Amino acid sequence: MDLAREAPVHLPRREPGPLGLFGRRLAVALALICFVAAVAYVGRGGYEDADGNALSVLDAFYYATVSITTTGYGDVRPVTPGARLATTLLITPARILFLILLVGTTVEILAERTREALELRRWRRRLRGHVVICGFGTKGRAAWETLCNQGWSADNVVVIDHEPAALVAASAHGLATVHGDAARVEVLRQAGAEEAKAVVVAASRDDAAVLMTLTARELNQEATIVSAVREEENAHLLRQSGADSVITSSAAAGRLLGLATHQPRVVEVLEDLLTAGHGLDIVERTIGPDEVCALTELHADNPVLAVVRNGETCRFDDPRVAHLQQGDKLVQLHSHRE
Repeated sequence: MDLAREAPVHLPRREPGPLGLFGRRLAVALALICFVAAVAYVGRGGYEDADGNALSVLDAFYYATVSITTTGYGDVRPVTPGARLATTLLITPARILFLILLVGTTVEILAERTREALELRRWRRRLRGHVVICGFGTKGRAAWETLCNQGWSADNVVVIDHEPAALVAASAHGLATVHGDAARVEVLRQAGAEEAKAVVVAASRDDAAVLMTLTARELNQEATIVSAVREEENAHLLRQSGADSVITSSAAAGRLLGLATHQPRVVEVLEDLLTAGHGLDIVERTIGPDEVCALTELHADNPVLAVVRNGETCRFDDPRVAHLQQGDKLVQLHSHRE
């Protein structure tokens, strides 16, 4: 199976590709033909065909094409000194430039394809510890924006989607993209899922999310896999498929809607917390050696919401975590002061 055909990888580009360059050069070549035709037609009194007739517009374009492409049948020729001078000073340089464009375009397209192959090879070689986003719809874009606010570079994120419009949107953000179904092993391998640090499953359908999660976990046992699900009743399927965290999008939105009906300011604060990089953030960090102490002794600037110990998340008021231990992780508020 041709993996490149099944799941082509597109790296973000900030310059025109081979087709763009070819189109520009073709436009210049046509402009040169028109220029030569105009020179010949303006000076048509100094040109004649094999029968001694003056040039028409068609003859001028015919002369331009056979002259500039160096075919040179000789049936239209300059016969006066002025026409010969124009051919020497204007048409001959145009002919040379046309040949340079013709040869240069061919060579550059071949060189561009070689460069793309080398660039893709280098990209694959350094693709380690990145994030793979499966699906770049509303949820996938929001996930990328959050990663970006948290300091992730576009070079360390790869997007998989089967919709061309979604891939165009991802490329506009400077992200590398893979076209295909993220539930397929070949497609995930193209995105380097085996070496990824995290996989974000943002599929539009729950059944697709389950398959993507299952396949990603099969490829990478160590990655953190976070999945979105529309229906809460399907959340357990994602956890059984290997998801470390499951977000129920419809239920979460419904809870916020219900809360906003009588406590809109609470929803404002929650939205602030969910917007990384601005206002208030919720962060998770490992405690330092000097923080092995009673939980109440920590500085109150960034209040602790929970303590993660041995993989279990305990609320700050849980008596089991009243005293912090080496290896604990803190989930706490962090304020971005302006």
